[in-house]
Amino acid sequence: MQHFPASERGVKDIGWLKSNFFFSFSDYYAPMRSAFGSLIAFNDDFVEAGKGFGIHPHVNMEIISVLLKGKMNHKDTMGYSTEIEAPAVQIMSAGSGLRHEEYNIGSEEVNFLQIWIAPKQQNIAPRYQQRSFPKANRKNKLVTIVSGEEGLQHCWINQNAKLSLGYYEQPTQLSYTFNPLNKCVFIFSIAGGLRVQDQVLQERDAIGLWETGEVTLQCAEKTEFLVIETPVNQK
Repeated sequence: MQHFPASERGVKDIGWLKSNFFFSFSDYYAPMRSAFGSLIAFNDDFVEAGKGFGIHPHVNMEIISVLLKGKMNHKDTMGYSTEIEAPAVQIMSAGSGLRHEEYNIGSEEVNFLQIWIAPKQQNIAPRYQQRSFPKANRKNKLVTIVSGEEGLQHCWINQNAKLSLGYYEQPTQLSYTFNPLNKCVFIFSIAGGLRVQDQVLQERDAIGLWETGEVTLQCAEKTEFLVIETPVNQK
């Protein structure tokens, strides 16, 4: 088990963009925190209204955006031109290569989690997908938002991974179970009080666990969190 306090994250502030990094990213270098299993990047980003990321390339990476607040556009070289509004998720399987841009097109600051996961297969055809996950539909349960398997209710990616979003309005204890073979879990506290095993997580803290197939979570009132289950090795 490894605790990742929010206070120990790397920080990048360029005015219109404020980023918080759990792992080495951009000009933040943390040699002891380069990744967690196949989870390569986990950034907690805040983007000013009217600002965003100009067109830029990606290759062979599963890129997941969990939009917690605000509204953004998405344009890419696959021909997609869409809008995404919180709470929602979009994925890009970059595969053999794509270029895209993302801008805050709302009137308020955008907050989104940018998550990169190493792919299962290299150089696949690039693909894009998005889904909305209204909080009213997620009350007091853990909902799959991204999976390595196709489905109508979630996005799917090119990796044996699963992302689940929990929102509990009342104090609750639950168990997250999974096949421990080559798997680890990374849990991020979005809001409220959360205890994972015997570790208390403050808001925006995270914790990583491995060599187990069951994790106990205790939620306080109005607790929201994200669970990322990924391979330990990239396969």
